[in-house]
Amino acid sequence: MTVLHEIADVKRSPEEVYDYVSDFTTTVEWDTTAIAARKLTPGAVAVGTKFEVECALPVGSITLLYTVKTLKINTLIVLSGSCRFFDIEDTISFSEVPGGTRIDYRAEFFFKPLMSTLAGLAKQGLESMGRDSVAGLARALKDNFPVETPTSTDKVADKLVLPALSLFSRLGYKLGRKRFHPMTASIKSKHMVITGASSGLGYATAQELARRGADLTLVVRDRVKAEKTVSDLQAETGNCNIHYELADLSLMADVDSLVERMKKRGRPIDVLVNNAGALFNPRSETNEGLEQSFALLLLSPYRLTEGLKPLLLMASSPRVINVVSGGMYSQALNVEQLLAPDTPAYSGSEAYARQKRALMVLTQQWAADWEGEGIVVNAMHPGWADTPGVRSALPQFRKLTRHVLRSSEEGADTIVWLAVATEAGSVSGKLFLDRAEHTTHLLSKTRGSGQETKKLMSFLASNKYAIDVAQRASVSAQT
Repeated sequence: MTVLHEIADVKRSPEEVYDYVSDFTTTVEWDTTAIAARKLTPGAVAVGTKFEVECALPVGSITLLYTVKTLKINTLIVLSGSCRFFDIEDTISFSEVPGGTRIDYRAEFFFKPLMSTLAGLAKQGLESMGRDSVAGLARALKDNFPVETPTSTDKVADKLVLPALSLFSRLGYKLGRKRFHPMTASIKSKHMVITGASSGLGYATAQELARRGADLTLVVRDRVKAEKTVSDLQAETGNCNIHYELADLSLMADVDSLVERMKKRGRPIDVLVNNAGALFNPRSETNEGLEQSFALLLLSPYRLTEGLKPLLLMASSPRVINVVSGGMYSQALNVEQLLAPDTPAYSGSEAYARQKRALMVLTQQWAADWEGEGIVVNAMHPGWADTPGVRSALPQFRKLTRHVLRSSEEGADTIVWLAVATEAGSVSGKLFLDRAEHTTHLLSKTRGSGQETKKLMSFLASNKYAIDVAQRASVSAQT
């Protein structure tokens, strides 16, 4: 038997340290040998929960299957693991010390018969691995990481356009992942609102935030989908603090009704994720008479965010996350084109891109206007992700790119980072891809003017037609 024993003190509470370490999927963020980790057992982490961890070797890799043997809340975690070379038992205890928590890590390796002769040779390497891993855990829990700014390679790619577009692929995510920092900030019981949460990016975001302990309000259009989404998420994560609100966000009457319901409850909102979206081909109008892409992609997040602002201000460090699209890089802000006319030249893709460009401009304006009020507003784009929306609206694009598309989880990763990471709360008004700040323009022709931004804000604030329709619908419902 080979024994490793390391101790580290961190300036975090035992509860925060326990919550982070007990979900062993976090090992990839602090264990120097871990390449990938996933939870195999649905539900909350408990005795019997299984994890699979892939670890690097000098040549190749091994896969360890871990099972939780003992859990004492905020105090002790014991896991037993096995692979083809050895069995292992990890005992991790947490005790309160002045100013923080002491982590006591002990690992016992039991080499299998044919490998026992290598135990002595491996001891020095294992001891080094143990020191590095516990030091990595302490570094992760220190949670003092910078916001990644564009590298010189990113800047060159942005100027050349095509290399920048290649970063939207799965390869771009894999390259970006190499510079990801751990996310150890606790979001337990923080209230987060996610629109368009029943599938794709929204569902992937909800799943990860629920796993980390957030209280979620999911905005979904269909009751059956909403109930299934909540049930699935609760079963998968063990988090029961997940609820839904029904609203068709392309209808301003529904948006305003949702705002009023949430304001009446009065619960502060820590994070608002404006994710709901769709690409409409051919052109269509809502039953309120608005072009659907404009209503859902721009006017809806504008009215929802403005309406929920009082609840955001009630939170200690509120954040708004707007999901945009790489398609916006093809368009400049032109307020006159936001309400696209019904002509043979109408393009759903162009209409979608115009609304996303306007949402990016709106993000920057909100960040500037609300800086003194403490609301952080940022935008992200997910790259090219293989979501149900892409499959239904852009079948030809998916056919051509299916081998390089990201998963929904990879596309949603930056939304989660913007909602969770401590460093993400230190910047506002930026665009992020793969947790790094990126340019908002690839082409000089898409750069707008301050005058057009003022025109946009005035247009959204004084869209009397939509307001009148919503008010009439509200009055009609009450009578």
